[in-house]
Amino acid sequence: MLNGKIIAVVLPAYNAEKTLEATVRELPDIVDLRILVDDFSSDRTVSLARDLGVSTHVHTENYGYGRNQMTCYREALAAGADVVIMLHPDYQYTPKLIPAMVSMIANGLHPCVLGSRILGGYALKGGMPLWRYVSNRFLTLFSNIFTGAKLSEFHTGYRAFSREILQRLPLEVNSDDFIFDNQMLAQIVFFGYRMGEVSCPTRYFPGASSISFARSVKYGFGVLATSIQFRLQKWGLANFRIFSAEGHKLLPDYYVMVKE
Repeated sequence: MLNGKIIAVVLPAYNAEKTLEATVRELPDIVDLRILVDDFSSDRTVSLARDLGVSTHVHTENYGYGRNQMTCYREALAAGADVVIMLHPDYQYTPKLIPAMVSMIANGLHPCVLGSRILGGYALKGGMPLWRYVSNRFLTLFSNIFTGAKLSEFHTGYRAFSREILQRLPLEVNSDDFIFDNQMLAQIVFFGYRMGEVSCPTRYFPGASSISFARSVKYGFGVLATSIQFRLQKWGLANFRIFSAEGHKLLPDYYVMVKE
């Protein structure tokens, strides 16, 4: 705990057997709740997570990365978390930054904090492929221009949120796919929440997960569409569900899961 706040780390997992233990072992003592949601992996992710003492929830089919996050946040809120850190279990991001990220939220500085691979020049140093770096920079610039944000990176998988944000954003209307990440940050900006960033070392290695080039292209077009939708809604020229204050918040489970 910090400042009386219950701290949860959520791990959206899919075939993370090779890197899960290293990620979990590095979680700091400040973490009260360790929650993993498995999106129907075909490896030993689930049994390994349970052996490591992680609260484990299993989708009965592969719903997608976005839906996985929704389950993560539901379970964290249900467990009473006040601050929730979303960390990929692929060991690309160091869990050692969790205390810094949590303190910014627990002390009321920001309701959302991102671990940026771009600040400090860590992306290329950590092995990010050049094509991925270039696309990251272009898409971040595009998103900043259209949303008015000033982030160094819109595409990190290392994020911390206050309970308030997770309860108030219309997350249920977001995509079940990877574009969920970008939609969520666009919603945070749209509804007037501020975000902080910390410089985050990163690791790229053969055992780490990575989406394919084709899915990266699909994600890129989704980022462009989300940014344009944001601007059209701000101008009053359109009405999109993801930017509606009346949009569905996190609801009770609408699929069957097997719990530990």
